[in-house]
Amino acid sequence: MQLEESNHYPVIRRAIATIDLADHVLSLNELAHALDLSPTHFQEVFSSWARISPKKYQHQLTLEHAEALLHHKCTTLETANSIGLSGSERLHDLSIHWEAMNPGAFAAKGAGLTIYEGYFSSPFGEVIAMGTNLGLCGLGFSSEMGREAARDDLVKRWPLAQFEQQPNRLASWVNTAFAGKGDIALHMMGAPLQIKVWEALMHIPSGYVTTYSNIAQSICKPKAVRAVSTAVGRNPLGYIIPCHRVLRKSGGLGGYHWGTPVKRVILAFESARDETSQ
Repeated sequence: MQLEESNHYPVIRRAIATIDLADHVLSLNELAHALDLSPTHFQEVFSSWARISPKKYQHQLTLEHAEALLHHKCTTLETANSIGLSGSERLHDLSIHWEAMNPGAFAAKGAGLTIYEGYFSSPFGEVIAMGTNLGLCGLGFSSEMGREAARDDLVKRWPLAQFEQQPNRLASWVNTAFAGKGDIALHMMGAPLQIKVWEALMHIPSGYVTTYSNIAQSICKPKAVRAVSTAVGRNPLGYIIPCHRVLRKSGGLGGYHWGTPVKRVILAFESARDETSQ
């Protein structure tokens, strides 16, 4: 993801808000006029960000498209019978190396741990990232919640840790995550069931979706759908651990910790890019 593309998001966010208020599919001229931009400039900005036209993207945003994804792009995942304290996943061109904090350290609520933090641009607005020497442990959409609320949301997960503003320690991991190419390290800090659920989420390819019940099946807890749903919602690494790719069986979007609007935007973005790469 090039930097100039990430800076396009404020325009994209306004365009999506305009699309949501409309009662019909808006033409390029109508959208550009609503945003006080020339049609040529708006088409250039939008296509650079989404890689498809505004008209096609409007289709990706609809709730009916979420249902279509569930029918045609749903993965049941592989059964995960056990999970260790370290692992590695490969998602397309992104290699994710992760280490899970042991249960005792997690119960200590971050005591004795130094967590670095910083704010970064992303294709979906500003994000706050947090990480240790072992990898990223938190990422949230400050563009949606506001800086203070997003930071508090992550800090309260590890209240006894020491926090330091050192974005340079995290920059390469964050940039790699949104570029979708390269190596990234994660330090997954959660309860054992949460870790299992988050690992399962990393098996969902970009452009595909799954359901809460499929996640429960994949970790051999078919009757624990509610607990799985809670663990999905507690995922501290938004976007990187792709909880946005989990839908309800009915085809509904379900919840999203960082807000349903950004979930819709990310799903449509990934679906559009998957479509253009085929």
